Amino acid sequence: MALKGDLDITKNLKMVEWLKAELVQSVGALFKSLLNASAEATADKLAAIIILIYLLGCRVGVSFAALDRAVKLKLEQSLAAAQLEDRWYQDMTALNDHLRHRTR
Repeated sequence: MALKGDLDITKNLKMVEWLKAELVQSVGALFKSLLNASAEATADKLAAIIILIYLLGCRVGVSFAALDRAVKLKLEQSLAAAQLEDRWYQDMTALNDHLRHRTR
């Protein structure tokens, strides 16, 4: 007889696998939308990917707040390593400004 804890772990593992499969499928849909879709359709695909990443993180023990902190730290590290004239630097600076000033 399986214990309740075993069932919860199994259920969580199945959910993680499902989220991973959805993430791969969503990335494929994004790539297709980049070929000929509108900016709105592409934004929809990107939003779905971001949501799946947050949910996957949650299922593997990374809180939403911890993921937010990790993104901000990674962005700051990338900015520190980037060259000022690099286009990536400009994009990352704009993203960093956005993340610092957005409201919840």
